[in-house]
Amino acid sequence: MNICVLGGTGFVGTELATRLALEGHWVRVPTRNLAHGEQLRVLDTVELLVANIHDPGVLGQLFKDVDVVINLVGILNERGRATFRTVHTELAAKVTHAARRARVRRLLHMSAIGADAARAPSKYLRSKGEAEAHIRAAAPYLGFTIFRPSVIFGPGDSLTNRFASLLRLAAGFLPLAKPHARFAPIYVLDVADAFLRALHERGTIGETYELCGPDVLTLEEIVRTTAEVAGLPCRILRLPDFLARVQAMVMDFVPGKPFSTDNYKSLSIDSVCTDNGCARLGITPQHMLGVLPTYLGDNTVQRQMDFFRKTTDR
Repeated sequence: MNICVLGGTGFVGTELATRLALEGHWVRVPTRNLAHGEQLRVLDTVELLVANIHDPGVLGQLFKDVDVVINLVGILNERGRATFRTVHTELAAKVTHAARRARVRRLLHMSAIGADAARAPSKYLRSKGEAEAHIRAAAPYLGFTIFRPSVIFGPGDSLTNRFASLLRLAAGFLPLAKPHARFAPIYVLDVADAFLRALHERGTIGETYELCGPDVLTLEEIVRTTAEVAGLPCRILRLPDFLARVQAMVMDFVPGKPFSTDNYKSLSIDSVCTDNGCARLGITPQHMLGVLPTYLGDNTVQRQMDFFRKTTDR
């Protein structure tokens, strides 16, 4: 098939575009900067091109002769003109309109657990819900499938790698907001597998799949697990909600926004599955502890053996 992957040079997109190409599909990946897609250049059936995907006219050109559009575009924090509304809600509307005009048959869309246009606590989750509404409204002419993953981990992620970096910078000390917030981390290759299976199974059209790993962990447990695998000291200061809100407000003005008020609001609801989308797709997701030692910290065989021995003895 001819497939256009929006967000194809990102964390999930790179893995998915690679898998699609290896399956023999022709993959078009628009990007703001060709340097972001260096890993994809070696794949013969991947076409990298510079394009502004927020321009409806450009989307129309990108979708020409395309069978499937995959939208993975998303942000965790707003920056300048890249707001939740423009990146999530408005882009979804532009994508569905351009896909209809180009007679695209299928759309696979990345959302998030907790997405709800009316009741979600954060702008991030509300905008994701609004994007889903645009996708569902296209049902009469576009075969869509929506995916709602929990937090995603893997090489190059912004979850475990960020915590490892923060722990290194602060000599293991970390003031942590919402330490009891619950997640079901899912491996990036399992997410890619979900998209691939939906691509080939017509029964997934019109469906929404929550994607979760097999382990439910608190935010504190994710940080401690990251520290242990990476061989880092870990001294967590659990912040009460008042101080956590203050921390978030201060971080709103820190370059790069490692944490924000909107992130804090998103953490007020658990990111766990109410429906086992992986099981519905026939996927057995990998455990976090089975993957982290392969890419985080010291990756020597002896280091990994020592870590697995300790976890087995618990």
